[in-house]
Amino acid sequence: MESAMSTPTPTPTPTPTPTPTALLLIDVQQSFKHRPYWSERDLPSFIAATNALVNGAVAQRLPIVRVFHTDGPNTADNAFANASGWIRPLDGLVPFDAAYTLEKHRHSALVGTGLTVWLHQNGITRLIVAGLRTEQCCETTARHASDEGWQVDYVSEATLTFDMRTPSGGTLTAAAIRERTETVLADRFVTLCTAAQALERAQVGA
Repeated sequence: MESAMSTPTPTPTPTPTPTPTALLLIDVQQSFKHRPYWSERDLPSFIAATNALVNGAVAQRLPIVRVFHTDGPNTADNAFANASGWIRPLDGLVPFDAAYTLEKHRHSALVGTGLTVWLHQNGITRLIVAGLRTEQCCETTARHASDEGWQVDYVSEATLTFDMRTPSGGTLTAAAIRERTETVLADRFVTLCTAAQALERAQVGA
C-alpha cells in the first residue's frame, strides 16, 4: 500500500516591517504670500494634497518635521524675517503637532539646522518631501538627502511653485517647472509619489 502524501504546510508571508519614515514639510509659510510672484492658481490643489499627507502622517504616527525659511534683515518689511510676523504656517494648512521644528537659512533643510543629527538619532531612513518651492528648497533638500543616504519620496502634487522669467525673457510656467523637476529627480534621487502612494510606502516599508 502506498503511503499517503502529506500536504506541505505553506510558509506564511512575513508582514513587512515599516521603514522609519518622516514627513518633511518645507517652507509652507505665509511669507510667500508677500512676494510679487505669489499666485493663488495652484494653491487649492497644493493645500489639498499637503493636508492629505499631514492627516495621513498623523494617522500613521509618522513624525512630521516643520521647516521654516528665514533670511535677510530681521525687519518688519522682510517677509522672511521673524520681525515680519509671516514666519508661520500658510493659511489653509491643517494644524498638527510637529515632532521637530526648525529654521533654515539655505535652500537645503539639511544645512546648518541640526536636522541631519535629529534624523539619525530617531532612526529615520526614508523622507517624504513636500512644500515650497518645487524646484528650489524641495528639490535641493531631496537631492541633498539622497546623496546623504536617505530614501526620498518626492510628492510633487504637494509642492508649490510659480511662473518664472527665463534669462532670455520668456516665461517658464509653474507646470513646466514641476515637470522639469520631476524629470531630473525621478529614479536618480527620488521616487515620485502621490500623497497616497507615499503614505502607503511608509506603512508597508516599500
